[in-house]
Amino acid sequence: MSIKTALPAAELGLYSLVLSGALAYAGRGLLEASQDGAHRKAFRESVRPGWEYIGRKMDVADFEWVMWFTSFRNIIVFALSGHVLFAKLCTMVAPQLRSWMYAVYGALAVLGTMGPWYLGLLLGHCVSLYVASLLGQPWLCLGLGLASLASFKLDPLISWQSGFVTGTFDLQEVLFHGGSGFTVLRCTSFALESCAHPDRRYSLADLLKYNFYLPFFFFGPIMTFDRFHAQMSQVEPVRREGELWRIRAQGGLSVVAIVAVDIFFHFFYILTIPSDLKFANRLPESALAGLAYSNLVYDWVKAAVLFGVVNTVARLDHLDPPQPPKCITALYVFAETHFDRGINDWLCKYVYDHIGGEHSKVIPELGATVATFAITTLWLGPCDTVYLWSFLNCFGLNFELWVQKLAEWGPLAQIEASLSEQMSRRVRALFGAMNFWAIIMYNLVSLNSLEFTELVARRLLLTGFPQTTLAVLFVTYCGVQLVKERERTLALEEEQKQDKEKPE
Repeated sequence: MSIKTALPAAELGLYSLVLSGALAYAGRGLLEASQDGAHRKAFRESVRPGWEYIGRKMDVADFEWVMWFTSFRNIIVFALSGHVLFAKLCTMVAPQLRSWMYAVYGALAVLGTMGPWYLGLLLGHCVSLYVASLLGQPWLCLGLGLASLASFKLDPLISWQSGFVTGTFDLQEVLFHGGSGFTVLRCTSFALESCAHPDRRYSLADLLKYNFYLPFFFFGPIMTFDRFHAQMSQVEPVRREGELWRIRAQGGLSVVAIVAVDIFFHFFYILTIPSDLKFANRLPESALAGLAYSNLVYDWVKAAVLFGVVNTVARLDHLDPPQPPKCITALYVFAETHFDRGINDWLCKYVYDHIGGEHSKVIPELGATVATFAITTLWLGPCDTVYLWSFLNCFGLNFELWVQKLAEWGPLAQIEASLSEQMSRRVRALFGAMNFWAIIMYNLVSLNSLEFTELVARRLLLTGFPQTTLAVLFVTYCGVQLVKERERTLALEEEQKQDKEKPE
């Protein structure tokens, strides 16, 4: 089925109407539930006074979000603003030294935040992977990188190394894990790129300049070393036409998203309700489905805001960083499901694509996904929930390939060939709708809790069968068709753009 296949405008209009009505209905149920539960005893810890002048409380269950934009807001703004001003000054005075200046500023920021012993600890990991890169053995570099990552994820080494941080503060654990984990991934990328290009003779200074670039240091996203080095090595980088306008637009969009989330949490307690399973079980099925969906959408928005702010600063420094993750609303295949595009690119380049090749054969694909999710499990921190999440998503990714191979099997391929292109698109969208909910349920395990995931599955698939199950599936089907239509439009626009650029 070609992505160019269009559906009648009336049919797409019906899908839009159904989807809009369903979202509004589910949102109304969530709003009423949030109002009813605002004064419950179980909500006291995570629903705090917000806009008191209109009598609204606020969902503060996500401590990271609250810390970023309350107690640590000024520190983050100060650090990134200082980087921007420092970078601008260096670009004007000594553009050939800008990469060194970024590294010095970043190292000083880490020193001031986490202390000299923590900085020394990271330098030790950097040096060890640099030495490994000199031996030119990729397996050794990857193995040492994974061992270094494990030392920050498993006891007793993690407890010992966390003691290198000076002082105690609210975000200490988050900054420790973020800075340490991303440092290891960056150093491993450097080592693997050094092995792949022995003629380029990268130095320890190149590694330090790569690792201590402040906007990426604690929270990512991660750029592979080859991309970062190539872009940062430009002595006189030139902006494309309209680039500054796009940077300002991205920064403004991040601010709008932050304000929108703040407003949303004053009316919808989507993070607190799942913690009270008795209350959540009383929600109507439509509101419960909307609650599960909104939890994943929020996690995407959170990642998009974080990477949007960081990417705005990086683009001011003439870098082209990884884009924010694809919106969960537009995902209906596991192959495109990720919440951190930088880590996804890292895993694809050094593990997934290296083992899986073209990802068209069952056995190599199985080996590639198992290896990829094994490393992802180590990155997230091994525990029962992460094990389950990795297994489910690994299965989902492989199951897609199995279904694709089955669809190419003679009898089924003939059946699809007998269908019109529009009908083929409808059939595939139906499978996409089921896949969409598999993605939601599999990721809800880690983003919320296993108990809440079981509650949603039981209510939507068992208690609500068949009416609720089919209704949710049809609404999702409408959404998938609208996403496919958007993809079709973008593909046609890209083709037209390429045709215009072709020489006559």
